[in-house]
Amino acid sequence: MRQQDPDYAALARFRHALRKFLAFSEAAAGAAGLTSQQHQALLAIAGLSQGGALSIGELAEILILRHHSVVELVDRLGKLSLVERMADPSDGRRVLVRLSEAGRQKLQVLSETHLKELAAIGPTLSELLQAFRG
Repeated sequence: MRQQDPDYAALARFRHALRKFLAFSEAAAGAAGLTSQQHQALLAIAGLSQGGALSIGELAEILILRHHSVVELVDRLGKLSLVERMADPSDGRRVLVRLSEAGRQKLQVLSETHLKELAAIGPTLSELLQAFRG
């Protein structure tokens, strides 16, 4: 199937909207003293873990990063006192990472900001997605 100009326009507008949100997110993380990747890691631990903790391997898979890169990321978050390491109670060889109280507080502030931004741009994103239905 050959794409038509309206398809390209819809894709371009949608990618532009996503890039604007990502730029907003990076700026918000920076204002909170974090990199975008650090913010993403905190969000993954809080939102995608069972029982509030993820292994380094699980976090690497979610963030689509190599294991050693996530070890370094967790090291930096640990130095900021935003995460804590703990032994996996079911497998003492595995290390789990969970948010500290400071990490939960920082993530809460960032999430409130992000949810407000998504509420503001949600109608635009919904409208752009309509072009792909059908």
